[in-house]
Amino acid sequence: MAGWSVRDIPDQSGRTAVVTGANSGLGYVVSRELARRGARVVLACRSEARGTEAVRRLRGEVAGSEVELGRLDLGDLASVREFAGSLPFERLDLLVNNAGVMAMPYGTTADGFETQFGVNHLGHFALTGLLLPALLEAVERPAEARVVTVSSMAHLLGNIDPGDLNSEHGYRRWIAYGRSKTANLLFTHELARRFAVAGSGVVAAAAHPGYAATNLQTAGPLAEGRRGAERLMALGNRVIAQPAEAGALPTLYAATAPGVRPDSFTGPSLAMWRGAPAPSWRAPWTLDDRAGRRLWAASEQLTGVFYDDLKG
Repeated sequence: MAGWSVRDIPDQSGRTAVVTGANSGLGYVVSRELARRGARVVLACRSEARGTEAVRRLRGEVAGSEVELGRLDLGDLASVREFAGSLPFERLDLLVNNAGVMAMPYGTTADGFETQFGVNHLGHFALTGLLLPALLEAVERPAEARVVTVSSMAHLLGNIDPGDLNSEHGYRRWIAYGRSKTANLLFTHELARRFAVAGSGVVAAAAHPGYAATNLQTAGPLAEGRRGAERLMALGNRVIAQPAEAGALPTLYAATAPGVRPDSFTGPSLAMWRGAPAPSWRAPWTLDDRAGRRLWAASEQLTGVFYDDLKG
């Protein structure tokens, strides 16, 4: 893994990938590099205009790339169902659950969930469940299908509260964000366990970018009109953060490198902050089997998406 870069990505010809939040930042870089290595990539984006521009730009950067746009709003379960039902293929080799929001002011999704928990976790939980038949079809061919969910170092800010998943009792934006990123890791943990119980070859893994310069940092302050905080975040992106191209490497490694282990967590090598991909430390609560099963059951009930092919 030492020194791993985009040059080490294996040939992806014949593989189909869906990348959420692909119109900018990490998602765009991941989509571009997968396409560069021959994958067919669906850029799943909330904004049709920004997604269309991303597809145009990617095709300009990677001649002959097979990329297409899919309209997906993870904050609206109807949109998640529509997206999953509209995909024109029966087999899916790779799902990258990348999209997210960070430290947003309190709000709710179209379905009434706290925004960060609803978008970062529940939207991806529902999407993965709805695409599960296509992922299972891929490993029957045979092939190694993967689900890579992007978490964050910020999962250290808080464990989930089973009695307050929607942060209704005293909302704190950074704690809510940390809880949603803990949920990403617990989801990966339980998904990997269920794939193993089912004897499936699908690999569920997680990754994080360290501190990478994207528009994620400034979106929250911008939404509230906190100009000082927005400028501070933008300054941090310029001075401290690594570029999106480097931040995307752990996700690309988890998505493509041979021998990636189920329930692994890949991040930057230097203090989980920057550098080449490496195994990353994670909080013990993200490896709690009981918590994973409890979150899974709650997520099925909240989204109405049940993983019938992966009984626990």
